[in-house]
Amino acid sequence: MIMPQLEIMLIGSVVAVACVLPGVFLVLRGVALMSDAISHSILLGIILSFLVVRTLDSPLLIIGASLAGVLTVSLTEMLIRTKRIKKDAAIGLVFPVFFSIGVILICLKASNVHIDTDAVLLGELAFAPFHRMIMFGIDVGPHALWVMGVILVLNVALLIGFYKELKLSTFDSGLAASLGFSPVLVHYGLMTVTSVTAVGAFDAVGSILVVALMITPPATAFLLTERLPRMIGLSVLFGVLSAVAGYGFAHALDASIAGSMATMTGLFFTLALLFSPSQGLVTKFLTWKEQQVQFSAQMLAVQLLSHEGTDIESSENTIDNMVDHMGWRERDARRITRYAVQQGYIQREEKLLSLTPFGRELARKISIS
Repeated sequence: MIMPQLEIMLIGSVVAVACVLPGVFLVLRGVALMSDAISHSILLGIILSFLVVRTLDSPLLIIGASLAGVLTVSLTEMLIRTKRIKKDAAIGLVFPVFFSIGVILICLKASNVHIDTDAVLLGELAFAPFHRMIMFGIDVGPHALWVMGVILVLNVALLIGFYKELKLSTFDSGLAASLGFSPVLVHYGLMTVTSVTAVGAFDAVGSILVVALMITPPATAFLLTERLPRMIGLSVLFGVLSAVAGYGFAHALDASIAGSMATMTGLFFTLALLFSPSQGLVTKFLTWKEQQVQFSAQMLAVQLLSHEGTDIESSENTIDNMVDHMGWRERDARRITRYAVQQGYIQREEKLLSLTPFGRELARKISIS
């Protein structure tokens, strides 16, 4: 038997990979909020199915919850098509109604079972290893691991089988329709897969982590690459890292496991948002500062050209005069001068600055333009 700690990390990793596969296309299609709606509204399907079968082990719970997720998508898009309500408002109208009805039914009809509001939000990942799957009298592992393992295999199979259709309908639905594909069918197929994945993960990790794992790792990967295969791979990597690191964080602080895993997804996203080579805020700031220095160095070349060959060249074309004439701080003036020397715009002899042939030609082109 594997240690419960390893089983928790394994369950979390399998849930993460299963969630990010449909999540990648939700992010690319701009319907990421739909995962939040589905993960909450499936509660109504679960409780209604439970009231019919009176057991939590029936597969009808998965079917009922999945239908509730698809119904949420259908009602939301029906409201959007009226053109009187925007997408985010439509989502905000539908899923709170379903979720609140589900919570009320739990309190009224199922208060004596372990479907409670805390489990709905945060799941019971710490107890998942103790809910075992017994086959022919043999303990084959945690129930949640088997459920999510089957869903993961299903998601991978569907991704491989319908990769072309998903890619084409996501990036160019018009072309997909002209080639005979049905973007609407692909869309509702994706939403059905999302619903089934959310239902399977719901019992173990709760709705918060389902949303975090579906959206945040793909959004993180989207900041790092624009190639779909690489985005899928990075999403899987960030999902698994969030599950493993989140469990370590929760173990160290004796905190919620699902909450810690969700926190780690946010941490990875924040790091990507700040330091992404192409889209990071820090990267853009440094690029802006470099462009500012480059522009100032070109203006310095123009300034030197205007005094070149005059009687006052020796007094005007100096760093000290640049501070006075250009209004630069001395530290900035020295930095700009150093950059201009490195780029081959100017030469420096003690305090005197003079243009190189390259810098002179550059300054003339700037002056003419």
